[in-house]
Amino acid sequence: MTVHLYERDLPADVFAPGPIAVDTETMGLNPARDRLCLVQLADGRGDEHLVRFPPGDYAAPVLKAVLADRSRVKLYHFARFDLAVLRAYLGVEAGPVFCTKIASKLVRTYTDRHGLKDMLKETIGVDVSKAQQSSDWGAPVLSDAQKDYAASDVRYLHRAVEVLTERLAREGRTALAQACFDFLPWRADLDLAGWAESDIFAHL
Repeated sequence: MTVHLYERDLPADVFAPGPIAVDTETMGLNPARDRLCLVQLADGRGDEHLVRFPPGDYAAPVLKAVLADRSRVKLYHFARFDLAVLRAYLGVEAGPVFCTKIASKLVRTYTDRHGLKDMLKETIGVDVSKAQQSSDWGAPVLSDAQKDYAASDVRYLHRAVEVLTERLAREGRTALAQACFDFLPWRADLDLAGWAESDIFAHL
């Protein structure tokens, strides 16, 4: 298990065929204000690949091609945010989508704890640290702790998806989950267009 850090873009051909886990680190939680600093990816084979961006330099043709590849499912935890950030800064729709937070909410209805840490611990028995969650991702040099934290956000998603997929089928909610996943790029676009705090399906 190795964490690879690249500047500005991925090298070509680093991933095996199949789904890719994706996450992002930003300067905050507002895509209109807080820039994209890091994209983390993993294909489930044991290594994680991190792409760091200096301010304003988002060309990244190889990364964009991977994210836009419709033959690869992208695995996220809280895809809504990552999709919005990737659209805003890289200009790509990074799908098709499987969101483990949505899947968790559809099948783990016995709890309200759907964060990545709790979901991973309950589904696959892995306890990840969130100590670096609030740190300076725009720093010119990332610490080893930051790199390991960022990698851990994608390290276990393939395993979690296997468990959640089985539970969705067991509970008869696979089609419902897929409909939610298919809508997520549109939900992210609504966030970017100014409806982040509004439920457009609500009566008022």
